[in-house]
Amino acid sequence: MAAVDTKRHSSGAHDAIVVGSGPNGLAAAIFLARAGLRVLVLEAMETPGGAARSAELTLPGFIHDPGSAIHPMAAGSPVFRSLDLERHGLEWVHPDIPLAHPVSSDVPAASLLRSLASTAASLEDDAGAYRRLMQPLADSWEHIVAEILQPILHLPRHPLCLAQFGVRALWPAQSVIRHWFRGERARALIAGLAAHSFLPLTASGSMAIGLVLGAMGHAVGWPFPRGGAQSITSALLACLREAGGQVECNCPVRSLADLPAAHAILLDVSPGQFLQLAGDRLPSRYRRALERFRPAPGVFKVDYALDAPVPWLDDACRRAGTLHLGGSAREIAAAEQTVANGEIPDRPFVLAAQHTLFDSSRAPAGKHTLWAYCHIPFGADVDMADRIDRQIERFAPGFRERILARHVMGPARLQEWNPNLAGGDISGGANTLFQLLARPVPGPTPYRTPLPGIYLCSASTPPGGGVHGVCGFNAARVAYADVFA
Repeated sequence: MAAVDTKRHSSGAHDAIVVGSGPNGLAAAIFLARAGLRVLVLEAMETPGGAARSAELTLPGFIHDPGSAIHPMAAGSPVFRSLDLERHGLEWVHPDIPLAHPVSSDVPAASLLRSLASTAASLEDDAGAYRRLMQPLADSWEHIVAEILQPILHLPRHPLCLAQFGVRALWPAQSVIRHWFRGERARALIAGLAAHSFLPLTASGSMAIGLVLGAMGHAVGWPFPRGGAQSITSALLACLREAGGQVECNCPVRSLADLPAAHAILLDVSPGQFLQLAGDRLPSRYRRALERFRPAPGVFKVDYALDAPVPWLDDACRRAGTLHLGGSAREIAAAEQTVANGEIPDRPFVLAAQHTLFDSSRAPAGKHTLWAYCHIPFGADVDMADRIDRQIERFAPGFRERILARHVMGPARLQEWNPNLAGGDISGGANTLFQLLARPVPGPTPYRTPLPGIYLCSASTPPGGGVHGVCGFNAARVAYADVFA
C-alpha cells in the first residue's frame, strides 16, 4: 500500500483516532498507521488489550486470562498472519490434544485432534459421518475463511467453497447431531462445538460456529499464546509503534464531542456504547436499528489457582488444552435451551482451559491454573461458582481439594473490566441468522455509520466475535478508501 500524503491532512495532530484498544481497534490502527497516517488509539482502561489481557487474579505468580484464553481464530487470522506477530515475541503453544469432551464415567472422552483422520477414526462407527461433515471444510479452509471473515452480502471469489460451508452452517445443530451421528461421543463433540454459538441447538444457524471451530482445529489447531493472552496485545502494540501509531490509556471517551479533531474516527465499541457516544446526532432510523440489535447470552467466569493438575478421570482430558464439560449432547442442548429461555441451568455447559500443563511460565513451580466459564442469561445476577465446581468435579473427583484460590467474574464485573462485555456478552451480539446479515445493521458495508468519517470496528460488525482483528482491519480499509485514498 502506498503511503498517504499526510500534508493534505494537516489540520489536526492526528489523521485517524481509534477508540478502544482491543484486538480489533489495534488491527484498525495498524492498518492506517502502515498506510502513512498519524494514528492515535484512546483506551479507557489503564492497560490496553480489551479482552486479550492477562493478570495475577488469584495469588502472586499465577497468570490468568480474565477474557479470551484459547485462540484458534487468532492463529488462523489472515490479518494477524500478515502482521508477523511472532517477530514481536508471540509464540503459539499447541497442546497435545486441542479439545477433549468427557461424556460420562462409562464412556471414553471424545477428542478433537489436529489430524482429521485420527479424530474420525476415534469416533469409530461415526468416522464416516465426521469425515463427510468436516473434510470438505478443512480441505478448503483458506478459501472458506477468506469468504466468511467479511460481510455476508458480498460477491464471493470462491462461491463453491462458500456454498459448501453455507449449506452446512444453516442447519440446526440438533438436526446434525440426530441425523448424522449415532454414538454418544460424536454427538457430544458436535454439541459442544455448536454451543459456542450461544444459541439453542434447535436454532437454524447454530451449526455455523461449530463448523468454523471444528475445521480450524484441524487446519490450525486450538493454540494459546505463551505467557498469556496479553502476549497477543503486546505483539500488536509493537506493530503499531513500529508503524508510528500511538496509544494513550486512562482516556475514557464519553461523547464524540470529546474527541480531538481527526479525519476518520473508528470506534471499537458496542452498538449500545455508540448510541451513548453519539447522543442525538444519529438519524432516528439508524438509531432504532441499533436499539433493536440483540445481545448474546452472558457468561460467568471463574479462574482457579491449583496446587496440582486437575485430577481428570479420563487420560485424554489430562492432555487437552481445552475441555467441554457438559456431558451428553442431550444435556448440553437442555442447558443451552434453559439459558435461551432466560433461566439458570443447574448443570451448565462449562468451557475450561488448562494452560499450565503446557506453559509453566503461568504459575509457580508445581502449581497450576484453570480457566473456566459457563453460559447464563444476559446480565444475570447469579453466582455460578458452585455449579461450575460441580461440573468439573463430576469429571475430576477431588478437584475441590486442589483449589488454592479462585477469582469470579459475573456479567457486572466483566462489564466493569471491559465495557464492551456489557451484560457478560463476549460475542459482540447474538449470533442469529438475522444478525449475521445485519451486524449491527443490514447492508454490504456495515462499518460505515450515517455520521461522516465515523466508523464501527468492534465485534458487533462482521465477522463477529473472537480474537482475530478482522473487524478492525475491514473497517479500516473502508475508512481509508472513503477518506484518504
